[in-house]
Amino acid sequence: MGAFFGAVSHRDVVLDVFFGVDYHSHLGTRRAGMIMHDDVDGFQREIHSIENTPFRTKFEDDLSGFHGTSGIGCISDMDPQPLLVRSHMGIFALSTVGYIQNKDQLIKSFEHVGHQFMAMSDGSVNQTELVAALINTQVDLVSGIRYAQETIEGSLTLLVMCQDGSLVAARDRMGRLPVLIGKDDDGYCVTFESFAYGKLDYVDEHELGSGEIVRITADGYEVLVEPRDEMRICAFLWVYYGYPNSKYEGMNVEVMRYRNGERMAEDERKRGTLPDVDFVAGVPDSGVPHGIGFANTSGKPFARPFVKYTPTWPRSFMPANQEVRNRVAKMKQVPVPELISGKKLLFVDDSIVRGTQLRETVEFLYGAGAAEVHMRSACPPIMFGCKYLSFSRSNSDYELIARRKILELEGEEGEKHIAEYADGTSERGKCLLRSICEEMGFDSLSFQSLDGMLDAIGIDRKKICTYCWTGEE
Repeated sequence: MGAFFGAVSHRDVVLDVFFGVDYHSHLGTRRAGMIMHDDVDGFQREIHSIENTPFRTKFEDDLSGFHGTSGIGCISDMDPQPLLVRSHMGIFALSTVGYIQNKDQLIKSFEHVGHQFMAMSDGSVNQTELVAALINTQVDLVSGIRYAQETIEGSLTLLVMCQDGSLVAARDRMGRLPVLIGKDDDGYCVTFESFAYGKLDYVDEHELGSGEIVRITADGYEVLVEPRDEMRICAFLWVYYGYPNSKYEGMNVEVMRYRNGERMAEDERKRGTLPDVDFVAGVPDSGVPHGIGFANTSGKPFARPFVKYTPTWPRSFMPANQEVRNRVAKMKQVPVPELISGKKLLFVDDSIVRGTQLRETVEFLYGAGAAEVHMRSACPPIMFGCKYLSFSRSNSDYELIARRKILELEGEEGEKHIAEYADGTSERGKCLLRSICEEMGFDSLSFQSLDGMLDAIGIDRKKICTYCWTGEE
């Protein structure tokens, strides 16, 4: 994933950008950057790796060298950015979030004009540099942004800081990620997470629609491209990676998660499948509110049988090395033995993707003396790797536990019945649940239904991307 934060004002906004970016640390763990602009001294930029040190620690020492009434910053799981770009449109700073499926094809399209891209250490091309090249093929910035978004297969949300200090923000053509504008007495900011500007004393001003492009100055904002009617915002913003305090399209994340858990428990009660357990719990952190909702409706007490130790390993900071990541994930889980030993436990997790860490969690619980472990997923079984953002994207769909199990159960024939396997009340769906339970060690397993999840989100379901579950664009 990734995210950006920008501000433009009649006062210095260095601290606004610093804290605004820091409040997006849950959305990226690899790279981060800040660029400030001052009318006298121009642009100042710093980019750091945050693989071994969180954003705030990395950039605190840079603050004394930054000054300016406009600035942008970003958190990224991908390439170093923001970039400073020199073009026929002048110098501008650029930050991008999204996923380019046809990246190689687009890079190749520049060969005939002799354009050379800088290669990163692994030989790849920086995605933001590619976007800049696409923008620069057009006569002006807005035409360039629209051309880039129309040419890219995948998604592209971006933020530009121009040479005059103004900001230009563009939401993806299908609105897969949010972009919001906040306002205070001195200027404006633009962000992904609404709570980030609330903590900085900005108030809600405007939420961009799909494909909308705006120019923002210290005195206001101007719509350069009107929004499109069609939208496919990512459902996982509410289910998993959105921060609890934020809201998108008017729906708060935490409220959705309570409603989602409530709907899951209500459906189980109607089916008569609600197990007799001592406690309901959420898999920390994002599974907790789903679990609270489930407990409230099921009538079972909510508890925290284990917690994550985050003072030295915060949720947003994980090493890049997979072996170390797995070890850290295990080390973070600290049990409360009095709430585990001899107890029947039902856990609600935000999702079950590959199942690797969840299997280790179950082993950890049984090792701590749990009598039973029942698992619930707050979303349907994931059947397709994401084509638009980085969540659930895999080298193969068969890395996803649900798809791998379908292949094991029925071979290629199972591909014709994915929708049936996704329905836990069908015979194939029940077979899938039993197979996952056997492999993972659960005493029972259930997934939230697609209808239940969409009802909990509560906005027009035609505006929500469900590709990961249905394979339909």
